[in-house]
Amino acid sequence: MSTNAIGIQTEQAQLLASGLNDLLANYQVFYMNARGYHWNIRGKDFFELHLKFEELYNDLLLKVDEIAERVLTLGYEPAHSYSSYLGSSAIQEKAKVTDGSEAIAQILEAFKTLIAKQRKLLAQASEASDEGTSALMSDYIRAQEKMVWMYGAYLNK
Repeated sequence: MSTNAIGIQTEQAQLLASGLNDLLANYQVFYMNARGYHWNIRGKDFFELHLKFEELYNDLLLKVDEIAERVLTLGYEPAHSYSSYLGSSAIQEKAKVTDGSEAIAQILEAFKTLIAKQRKLLAQASEASDEGTSALMSDYIRAQEKMVWMYGAYLNK
């Protein structure tokens, strides 16, 4: 079987790159949603949530870049059009969200989607002996599980 430049079987690298591009689409839509939450939040928790949503979108932006670079490392091209992101993302575009609790509930749903996709990629990466993708997914899952707990505590869940 043929391998790519970093020693991963070509078929497995292609499968991983496809999954990462799907993840990238979801991150991009979530990123834009988080920007909207940050810009449009209203109410008594404005100052707290405005800052929290800025932290979130800055973190998502870093992950977008890391995921795209991982696709390139595997030897493939990252998706890079919003039309393709909107067409394939399980996370849906959210507009005009001004209520903090509604935004946080949507954030929790987005994390649920991302974590499930990342767990699948983690298993595929492990099977392919792709330590780079495995480490990335593991780091994301660990951090996001904590964020789910924290955002959930805000909603008293």
